[in-house]
Parts: sequence; C-alpha cells; structure tokens
Amino acid sequence: MNVNIQTVHFDADDKLVDYVSRKLQKLNTFHDRILKVDVFLKLDNVVHTIKDKIVEIRVHVPRHDFFVKASTKSFEESFDAAMESIVSQIKRKKEKLAA
Repeated sequence: MNVNIQTVHFDADDKLVDYVSRKLQKLNTFHDRILKVDVFLKLDNVVHTIKDKIVEIRVHVPRHDFFVKASTKSFEESFDAAMESIVSQIKRKKEKLAA
C-alpha cells in the first residue's frame, strides 16, 4: 500500500503525519488489495482567525476508488471522521460484491 500525505496552506508537524500513517495501516484489515491512499490535509478560511481543518482521503483499489471529505476544528477529529466513513464505504462495497 502506497501512502501519500499532502498538506495545503501549511506544513504538518511529524506528530500529525505519524498519527495519520499509523491509522491508515489499519485499512489493510478491511481490504487486502489497496494500491494507493492519498490524504489531503487542508486549512480552510485562511483569512479568518478560526480555521477549519479539512481532511480528504482517497483510497485506490482495483476497479474502484473510494473518496471521503471531513471538516472539523482539529485535524485528528477530521481524520477520524473521514476514516470511519471510508471504512464503512469499503465494507459496503465488499458486502455488495459478496452478495
């Protein structure tokens, strides 16, 4: 599984990148043929003092792509919400294929 983490409008600290990488390794338990995972960490409303943290996750598997976007006040919360959503998408797709 190839993991690509990109940040937009800021530089992520090592703790955040490690957190994201560690959580992404769990995706292998839900789908065994994941080719590539793209994670985009973005800051929204750059002009305001309160910035929304947006996380986008795109998972590439053979013949299908999964995509999810989440936004909260912290990257960890956004990433966890996006991760839950992507896991449910993967599970739903696998159940559909099995039926």
